[in-house]
Amino acid sequence: MAWFILAVAGLFEVGWAIGLKYTEGFTRLWPTVGTLLSMAISLGLLGIAMKSLPVGTAYAVWVGVGAVGTVVLGIVLLGEPANTARLISVALIIAGIVGLKLATPA
Repeated sequence: MAWFILAVAGLFEVGWAIGLKYTEGFTRLWPTVGTLLSMAISLGLLGIAMKSLPVGTAYAVWVGVGAVGTVVLGIVLLGEPANTARLISVALIIAGIVGLKLATPA
């Protein structure tokens, strides 16, 4: 269950990372509210997952899920480049996340 909670925490991290773009420097009320709510949920779920997962593993996976999701949504929603080097880099992050999952009992 901790891994599922950690994955959901990572998805909320994606939400607040992308949400930051839409707050326009925290000048837009509803995007700011949504971003702050996503931040709180993400950190709260990360804390819950860390009760039974090693801190280094949990934090690295949380950041990795957030990074991959943010890059993908940046490409899809914001028109960021999807060149070969970026996609290979994202694949390496995914490989690291999978490796940490396979190397961590729980």
